[in-house]
Amino acid sequence: MDGSLRIGIVGGGGWLGGAIAGALLDTGLVEPHRLSLSYRKEQPQRFANTVWTTDNQALVDRSDVVILAVRPADWSGLAADANGKLVISVMAGIRLRALSDRHNTCRVIRSLPNAGAEVGKSYTPWIASSAVNDGDRAIVRAIFDACGSQDEVTSETDIDYLTGLSGSGPAFPALLASAMMHDAIAYGLSEEIARRAVTTVLAGAGRLIEHREDCPDDIVRAFLDYRGTTAAAIEGMRAAGFDTSVANGLSAAFKKSVSMGDAS
Repeated sequence: MDGSLRIGIVGGGGWLGGAIAGALLDTGLVEPHRLSLSYRKEQPQRFANTVWTTDNQALVDRSDVVILAVRPADWSGLAADANGKLVISVMAGIRLRALSDRHNTCRVIRSLPNAGAEVGKSYTPWIASSAVNDGDRAIVRAIFDACGSQDEVTSETDIDYLTGLSGSGPAFPALLASAMMHDAIAYGLSEEIARRAVTTVLAGAGRLIEHREDCPDDIVRAFLDYRGTTAAAIEGMRAAGFDTSVANGLSAAFKKSVSMGDAS
């Protein structure tokens, strides 16, 4: 990516916008004085030598690439004319056509990073409008590789589904951790020991899966074949409807993403 490129993040004072900004600066993809960030109320005291503003149109005018990192509910009040520039949305649910119409550009990316962007471990699916060229795609890949890993998908339906799957970030592992912690505490363990045991198991499992690149099915099958305590736990969870509960949750998230787009 051209180091002279000017990038603006609408919502750079927020959590996700700030995480992306930090990743761009840490990896050297943009020079601080070429990065513009907008905020609504109080300017964050971070990212020295970047340009902070409350004027979103001024930010857009100053930038070659504009990243929209506001809540979908706040987007309806955002009036910013990008005039043919590359616009990258990280908002859930908002369709390519709506983005193009609102911001006066055919070069639009719809994407969905997750909370892992804060530590360079986000998975970001994205889809491009038909006017996006190879140079634009290289910019998008560089931005989201800085945040973790990325894939271009071919359908907005894929993005809607992945909004619930990968867009959840740590939410689903945290949900599992919470259930395990509560059970451990109910058994009689102290909260401190229960929390340390659960978080270490999940953090270690994530690193091990990433390092070995095993298919999750293969890992589960190996434990089931061993016929030990973990196999008993897996069988008990599945008998209680674990797989169905996960599928129902992802289905609910998918429907919510679609309905958010229909309302935009």
